[in-house]
Amino acid sequence: MTPDQRAYFKAIIETQIAELSEEIETIKAAIYPNRGEGTSDKVAHISFKQEQNVHFQRHAEATKRLNRLRHAYLKVDTAEYGVCRECEEEIPLGRLELMPESLYCVACMNERGE
Repeated sequence: MTPDQRAYFKAIIETQIAELSEEIETIKAAIYPNRGEGTSDKVAHISFKQEQNVHFQRHAEATKRLNRLRHAYLKVDTAEYGVCRECEEEIPLGRLELMPESLYCVACMNERGE
């Protein structure tokens, strides 16, 4: 991978970290409404609790991805970045554009069942 490509992926990762951080803050606001903004109606409260569970799941997944992106950011300037951990072939640049935190090529990821 060329230095220009590394800089390009570093910029992609920075952008995705910023966007995901904002999304996580939005999710937190939905999970924990401000005092006094809760519902007083029992049906609305049940609906809120169901939505809150969905937000908890979204928060967990977003946090996991944020951690993977941060790890990728630390590795982007190393020879390890963009190389499949399984077959040690280069991960296609198109895949890295979509998922810059990718550790495996598509073939190896499919074999792993992920």
